[in-house]
Amino acid sequence: METAMNRRSITKRAAIVTATAIVAVGTVGTVVATAGTDAAKKPTKKEIAGLFTTWNAALKTGDPDKVASLYAKDAVLLPTVSNKVRTNHAQIVDYFEHFLPNKPVGKKIQTIVNVLDSNSAIDTGVYEFTLTDPKSGAKRVVEARYSYTYEKENGVWKIVNHHSSVMPEG
Repeated sequence: METAMNRRSITKRAAIVTATAIVAVGTVGTVVATAGTDAAKKPTKKEIAGLFTTWNAALKTGDPDKVASLYAKDAVLLPTVSNKVRTNHAQIVDYFEHFLPNKPVGKKIQTIVNVLDSNSAIDTGVYEFTLTDPKSGAKRVVEARYSYTYEKENGVWKIVNHHSSVMPEG
């Protein structure tokens, strides 16, 4: 009789351990599957390309801090009309303090967007800026190559790398 009880107890314990393991694995699997679904939600190419509109609108405010706020703290800016590489917020503000008096208005000519994952993307291509000389009022158009590398920080897209250079054959 003791042997039958021990077998029953062991069988019952094994069943409880097995059921607990199945529930635990199922819960972990559900959490992983849910996390995978959220992580898989990539932005569209149109959404990434539209980040330029936000940046261009910030230029139009004439406020260098507003423009610089679109960049990550450790962003790198290789600007169009300066030979100095900007690697922090203060340097990026400084660049825009000198660039914005020209009242730049940007327009994309060619756009190539690569969405890397739900939190990073690259927008490259060609754009042109109409610049107005602050003294004479004369306008000129500058065509340049560009690349913006974006990363999401706390749910907000930030520029982590921005390169812009005048077209070499222009």
